[in-house]
Amino acid sequence: MKEFVVPAVVTPDPEANATDLVIDRVRQTPDAPLFSLPTSDGGWSDVSTAEFHRQVVALAKGFVAAGVKPGDKIGFMCKVRYEWTLVDFAAWFAGAVLVPVYETSSPSQIQYILDDSEAHHIIVETAEHFARFDEIASDVPQIGHVWQLHLGDLDKLAASGTDVTNDEIETRRSAAVGSDLATLIYTSGSTGVPKGCILTHSNFVELSRNAAVAMKEVVAPGSSTLLFITTAHIFARFISILAVHSGVKVGHQADTKQLLSALGSFKPTFLLAVPRVFEKVYNSAEQKAEAGGKGKIFRKAADVAVEHSKALDVGSVPLGLKLQFAIFDKLVYSKLKTAMGGRVVYAVSGSAPLGLRLGHFFRSLGIRILEGYGLTETTAPASVNLVSKFKIGTTGPALPGIGIKIADDGEILVKGINVFAGYWKKPAETAEVMDGEWFRTGDIGTLDDEGYLTITGRKKEIIVTAGGKNVAPAALEDPIRSNPIVGQVVVVGDQKPFISALVTLDPEMLPVWLNNNELDAQMTLTEAAQHPKVLAEVQRAIDAANTRVSRAESIRKFTVLATEFTEASGHLTPKMSIKRHVITQDFADVIEGMYSGAPATQGISLQ
Repeated sequence: MKEFVVPAVVTPDPEANATDLVIDRVRQTPDAPLFSLPTSDGGWSDVSTAEFHRQVVALAKGFVAAGVKPGDKIGFMCKVRYEWTLVDFAAWFAGAVLVPVYETSSPSQIQYILDDSEAHHIIVETAEHFARFDEIASDVPQIGHVWQLHLGDLDKLAASGTDVTNDEIETRRSAAVGSDLATLIYTSGSTGVPKGCILTHSNFVELSRNAAVAMKEVVAPGSSTLLFITTAHIFARFISILAVHSGVKVGHQADTKQLLSALGSFKPTFLLAVPRVFEKVYNSAEQKAEAGGKGKIFRKAADVAVEHSKALDVGSVPLGLKLQFAIFDKLVYSKLKTAMGGRVVYAVSGSAPLGLRLGHFFRSLGIRILEGYGLTETTAPASVNLVSKFKIGTTGPALPGIGIKIADDGEILVKGINVFAGYWKKPAETAEVMDGEWFRTGDIGTLDDEGYLTITGRKKEIIVTAGGKNVAPAALEDPIRSNPIVGQVVVVGDQKPFISALVTLDPEMLPVWLNNNELDAQMTLTEAAQHPKVLAEVQRAIDAANTRVSRAESIRKFTVLATEFTEASGHLTPKMSIKRHVITQDFADVIEGMYSGAPATQGISLQ
C-alpha cells in the first residue's frame, strides 16, 4: 500500500469562511480587475475588486430585505456567467447557502434537489428555466421566492436592500466558521440517485489558500481565465473561488459555439477544460487542414510536436528535430495558439484522462496542460500536475494539505483539507465511503515513487470476463473517443467471453470528416452508422486502442449506434459522463446481439 501525504503550506484558520477571501482581496488589490463582462460590440468591460465587493454587499442586503434568513438554502439554476460568482458570495454575505441545480435538469430532477436539500428559495436564469420549475412548483410548497435573472430580479433585489445596514451584513457574513456548511452540491447520478455533498467553508478556504501557493505560476498577478464549463459543477465553482482569492481576472462564455471568438478577444493566460475540449481543438484543426489540402502537413507537424515534447522530457532535443520544430512553429503551431487567444500558457484539465499524445502536442505549442484528479466529495482537486512537478500521463502529486494512498485492491483514498463532511441526510452512505479520515473514491489508480497519481479506472466499472480477466473500460474508451468522428464509447463484456463496445458518432465532426473523405456531408446518422468507410474509421480507432492492452482485454466486436447519447436521452450526466448502467440496460438487446453470432462490426439504427 503506497501513501503520500503533503503537508499544508498555509496555517489553517478554523474561524475563516469563504467571505474572508473577498475581504482579503479587496484589502490587497481594490482597483485591480477581478472580472470582465462581455460588451455588445464584442469587447470586454472590467469589474474591479472593489466594485465586485460593492455589488456582493448590495445583493446580500437585497436577500436580507426579502426575508432570507441565516442558514436558508437557495437553489440556483444558471449557465456559467458573472452572476454565478456574484450570487454565490452574496448568499454567503447574507448567511445563506447556495444549492446548484444544473441548467439542463428536468422538472423531476429540479424537484428532487429542492426537496432533498430543503431549499427555501430558487433563482433561475431564463424563462425556459422558470417554465421547468413552474411544472413542479405546486410540489415544492416550501419554496418562497422565485427570482428570475432575465427579468432583472437581481437588480431589483439590490435596489430593495438599501435600508439593511452594513452592520447587519457584517454580522451575518462573519457568523459562519470553517466547519459550517458552505454549499450542497449534488453528484451527477452516474451511479444512481444523486447525493448532496456537504462542502464546508474550510474546504473552500483552506484548499484555495494552499492551491494558490502550489499553483502560483498559474494564478500569478496579471493572470486571467475564460470560464466556459458550467459553474454548477465543483470543478469550475472551485476555480471561480480560487480566482477571487488569487486576484485572477475571470470572463465567462456559456456558448461553446462562440468560444473561439471569445478566446480571441479575451486572451486568457490559462484555461479550465475537460479532455474532450482539447480533443475537439485538435480534431477541428486537423480536419480544417485536411479540407485545405494540408492534412499531411498537419499530421507531420503533430508528430514533430509530440517527439519534441518527449525529447524535452529526456533533456535533449536533437538539432534536426529543433529545425523541424521551428518550421512547424511558424506554419502550424503559432496559428493554433493564436486561435486560442495567443496568451494561453497553462490549462487545467480534469474529469477524464487526457492522453499522452495530446499532452505532448499541446506542451510543444507552449501550452502546458496540468491534468488533475478530484471529485465533488474532494471539493474538486486532490492532485494536480504543477509547473514545478509535472509529468504527462499522470494527474500529478497531491496538493498541499492532502494525502493520497492506494488500497490493496487499487482503490484511491484521499484525506485532508478538501474532503467533504459527508452526504446530506445519508449517514449510511457516508459511512460506506469513509475509512476513518480517508475517503474511498471508488476510483482505481497507481502512485509512482515520486507521488504522481495515475487513474486507471473506476472500481465499480471493472469488467470481469468469463475467462476471469479484469478490464478497466476507461483504458480503451478514452483513446477511442479521441477519434474525430467518435462521440461516445461504452465498453461491455462483463461475464462474457470477450470485450465488445457500443459506439456513437459525433454529429458535429461527422459532416466535416465525411466531406474530407469525399462522402456526402449530409449523410444521416443512420446512414453513417452503416457506411463501410465510417465503420472502417471506427475500426481503425479501436485497433489503435487495442494495441495498448493484452489480447484478452481487447475489443473484438463493436456496434455503431445511429443515435446520440445525451443528457436528454438519460444516457449522460450534466457533466457529460456516461451513465453506464442506464446504457447497458437500454441497449441490452444490442449488446446481446454481439455475443450471439452477429457480424464483427455493424451499424444499428435505433431511430
